[in-house]
Amino acid sequence: MEDFLHQYGYLALAIGTFLEGETAILVASSLVYSGIFGGVETVFFGFFGSFLGDWMYYLIGRLNGTYFVERRPKLKLRLDPARRFFETHRFQVLISYRFLYGLRAVLPIMIGLTGVRPFHFLAFSVAAGLLWASLVSATGYLAGQYFQFTPQTFEEHGLLVILAFATFGLAVGTLVKRIAEQRLNIPSAKP
Repeated sequence: MEDFLHQYGYLALAIGTFLEGETAILVASSLVYSGIFGGVETVFFGFFGSFLGDWMYYLIGRLNGTYFVERRPKLKLRLDPARRFFETHRFQVLISYRFLYGLRAVLPIMIGLTGVRPFHFLAFSVAAGLLWASLVSATGYLAGQYFQFTPQTFEEHGLLVILAFATFGLAVGTLVKRIAEQRLNIPSAKP
């Protein structure tokens, strides 16, 4: 595993943050303490993957948003209140959307739909992404230092550690999402 991490670790981190987010960056940053990853590089590649994901959704909204949303009634239901909130709280949404678990795909689509210019979104997506990557990396680093994670830890107990990080990320994300949904008056998704 250590050889894999040395060879493909940053690429795996970028792909992981593009697809999922917190768990990938928490795992990578927890190994900074053991020297497998570098702190600055972990923040950068974690940011880079999430940045690409944000821009994919923003461009969907900007270039083809109406068509995309009209064919997804559940997305439309969640998007309309977010759009109304965005109209009055533009700055707050642009700087914090990266932290809103469960809304991170919806909000960049909505931002694209509202006509926010690419350069304007670029500035905010860089700021929000770097802030997110830095804070999540710091959390992972502290966990790695406290528990003294090494590649061997992941070889022996990898599933357990990843589940713990995923559970932590899900718990924090769910709390933030519920608070945001209440503020945005977004109906909770029904199972």
